[in-house]
Amino acid sequence: MIERRFEKVIFASRWLLAPFYLGLVVSLMLLLVKFTQEILHIVPNVLVMSEKDVLLAVLTLIDLSFAGNLLVMVIFAGYENFVSKIDVANHEDRPDWMGKVDFGGLKLKLIASIVAISGIHLLKAFMNLSQTSRDELMWLVIIHMTFVVSGVLLACMDRLEGHHARPAKPADKPDAGHH
Repeated sequence: MIERRFEKVIFASRWLLAPFYLGLVVSLMLLLVKFTQEILHIVPNVLVMSEKDVLLAVLTLIDLSFAGNLLVMVIFAGYENFVSKIDVANHEDRPDWMGKVDFGGLKLKLIASIVAISGIHLLKAFMNLSQTSRDELMWLVIIHMTFVVSGVLLACMDRLEGHHARPAKPADKPDAGHH
């Protein structure tokens, strides 16, 4: 009886994560504010901006949208994996990946988004070479490559883990008559 109550308390403790996800929703709203601020800065000045400046501004918008996508993935997948199912199964706008991203898949999507965001920062630095120091560029490349290598290693570990989790096919089993 004590064990059952203890287990119910532990199971219910998953709801302590819910405020974290609400905080991430607030973070998504903050990203929207920055995105809107960037748009409002770009639109009236687009005709006087150089092509390079417009491209850098657009890369900033892409960067913010990637960060927003990342937040949505973490909010949805994290909430569904660790707190409770989101009951919108019949909603026409329900994303296809929702409910299908497990923790391993979420890790891979996260690192892919981080690599993309890092790549955009690196591209912006390359486009602004005159204003980017050699040391800064070196560190941006090192950090980006660290993310890339980390992503590849995570994908390899996930793949290896997937191979061990699958049951052996009947054809893979050694024939009992041949020793």
